Amino acid sequence: MEPVIIVLIILVVLVFIALIKTIQVIPQASAAIVERFGRYTRTLNAGLNIVVPFIDTIRNRIDLREQVVPFPPQPVITQDNLVVNIDTVIYYQVTDARAATYEVASYIQAIEQLTVTTLRNIIGGMDLERTLTSREEINAALRGVLDEATGKWGIRVNRVELKAIEPPTSIQDSMEKQMRADRDKRAAILQAEGVRQSEILRAEGEKQSQILRAEGEAKAAALRAEGEAQAVRTVFEAIHAGDPDQKLLSYQYLQMLPKIAEGDANKLWIVPSEIGDALKGLSGAMGNFGGLGGGSGGNGGAPQAGVPAQERREKPPID
Repeated sequence: MEPVIIVLIILVVLVFIALIKTIQVIPQASAAIVERFGRYTRTLNAGLNIVVPFIDTIRNRIDLREQVVPFPPQPVITQDNLVVNIDTVIYYQVTDARAATYEVASYIQAIEQLTVTTLRNIIGGMDLERTLTSREEINAALRGVLDEATGKWGIRVNRVELKAIEPPTSIQDSMEKQMRADRDKRAAILQAEGVRQSEILRAEGEKQSQILRAEGEAKAAALRAEGEAQAVRTVFEAIHAGDPDQKLLSYQYLQMLPKIAEGDANKLWIVPSEIGDALKGLSGAMGNFGGLGGGSGGNGGAPQAGVPAQERREKPPID
């Protein structure tokens, strides 16, 4: 009985193993390649799948999700013979599990080598400055070449990104010095523009202040002239209203002479011809005053010496 029990146990184990091999559960976003006697039979999709045990074997399980693969820095020579290190990142997705299994031995290694060779071809036609400023152009060119080459492998390249572009240390120092010089230049230009604007504004302010000052002085002079003219008119009207005689006018004229000579700048001034008439009128007035005093003292209204009697009698009135 013991050999029969052993055989039964072996049969149960074999049946259990056969059931395990028969039922295959494939996770979501995955695929499995089934071979029968070493030949491709079919592709198992996500879910529960039945295979023939000990006849069908699963060759490869492939993840159908989008994959991100960073590649190490690759030295690349530019058109101006400078070596730069470029880090790349590839975003790809397997669209055909069968082609990815049988069309290429290792699609990851193939994509990496294709990226390196394509990158060297693209960068070899650019100088350093263009390489540093044309990342979008390089990404588009890389993606076009990789997508065309990997299409037959059942792989779609979604994106290609340049993670870093590192020029030589000496070139980096030169670039930093150039950038610092450019910044200093822009700062000097901005400072000069600020000084220029401030000078222009200051000049405009001085111009406006001078214009306003000149206008104020002109208005003040006009008001002073108007006041003086009004004063002259008032004095003239008062004089004519008082009906002065020639003696009073001569006396006022003589009082104005010292004012004409006032001021340090008046080194030379001209005596008008009317001063002789004024002096004559004043001397005549003083003579008459003296004659009146002598008559009251006993001369009894005798004629004044040196003054004709006809002139005394016929002195015209002052208008």
